[in-house]
Amino acid sequence: MALACGLLPPAGRAAESFDDSAHAAHAMLTQLCDDFGGRLTGSSNNRGAMDRLAAELRTLGLLPEIVPFKMPGWERGADSVQLIVPVARPLRIAALSYTQPHPAFEADVADVGAGAAADYPADVRGKIVLLNQSSALSAREFSRIAAERGARGVLFINREGGGQLLARTGSFVGEALVLPVYSLAQEEGAWLRRLLARGRPVRVRMETKSHCREVDTANLRLVFPGRSPERVIVGAHFDSWDLGQGALDNGLGTAQLFALARALRGRELARTVELVWFNGEEQGLWGSRHAAATLGAAPVVAMINLDMVGVPIAVNALGDASLVPALERWNAGRGDRKLPLGVENINWFGSDHTPFQLADVRAITFNAPIPRESVRYYHDFGDTIDKLPEEIVVKSTAIIGDLVLALAGDPSLGAFRRAPAETEKLFTVFGLERRMQAIGYWPFH
Repeated sequence: MALACGLLPPAGRAAESFDDSAHAAHAMLTQLCDDFGGRLTGSSNNRGAMDRLAAELRTLGLLPEIVPFKMPGWERGADSVQLIVPVARPLRIAALSYTQPHPAFEADVADVGAGAAADYPADVRGKIVLLNQSSALSAREFSRIAAERGARGVLFINREGGGQLLARTGSFVGEALVLPVYSLAQEEGAWLRRLLARGRPVRVRMETKSHCREVDTANLRLVFPGRSPERVIVGAHFDSWDLGQGALDNGLGTAQLFALARALRGRELARTVELVWFNGEEQGLWGSRHAAATLGAAPVVAMINLDMVGVPIAVNALGDASLVPALERWNAGRGDRKLPLGVENINWFGSDHTPFQLADVRAITFNAPIPRESVRYYHDFGDTIDKLPEEIVVKSTAIIGDLVLALAGDPSLGAFRRAPAETEKLFTVFGLERRMQAIGYWPFH
């Protein structure tokens, strides 16, 4: 892989402040959202938006690198689920990714509660099953149970009210779902459940035109060389779902990385800092999997993941105790600006830090809530730029940038890779293996 280097600004020009760079990043993201909309991986919107981002970086005198890869993708079509009985009306739905096309069919609906095998009524053969929002099963699990019981489709009730839908992946391993699965608006799902509880017949017509296909996509990579080849990797996923603009998830991280790129120009760094905008996160962490798989023996100090990071109230070592002392020193050194909840050390699964952890690299993220009035819209039509106040980008970038510079300059840290057995413990200690096994993403024996 060719080295993509961040260039220094002309001599005599001071490095840009994180505040100024964050204001510019929010303005850039606003245009990206308005000009391209959602950035589903493999779509023309995604490609156009990434080309725009790369052009913006080049305008700053930087040399970003497009790093192509292939992944199992999915394209949304003109899908429909129509209620036929007791009244005729279209239902508010969104197919989960990796749902495959099929001809239109009609079927009765059966309520299967949380979707476990024990929740099923005696006979659902030929029916569409209705799954409530309390289900803890993965799409892979509940769709297979439904198919084994002879069901023809699944309607999964959304956890948020107000007509919202939850776009989500049907598979972390890129396999086509065994039957069509749809997210259904909470209000309509509750209505159907009430009818069924009263013994009233409910019948729908389902037609899916969405389809799976291999896609050519890319990550965007930008390297700021330091005096040492040891590197701090900072990543954020660039892709989003297609229903809204993907401003919060994860335009926010896209903007934070862009702000870092602006502010790192002209700074002398002890260690190399690598910025990566990943594609394919929403459908199964495909871009970060590719990046982690191509690390080779690169000397990595840590990877920082920026996925929907609001204004941090804590920094999270994600289960790696070896990072805690350095993070505590950093936070203490912030004085009256230190994070109120300090340093946490809790691993969790489901974002772009995971493939790096599985490559034995230490990872960091933040406890950084986004206000409820904004975050409730993620993965849906309402995830638009108006939900992302500029202040969140500015305040968060200042903290993120401070940590990046600290890690790039902390002499007590060095490149580090865990032994594979320790990596397995990183997940089992936090009880993550069951979920990872259920979705087919558990690499240990």
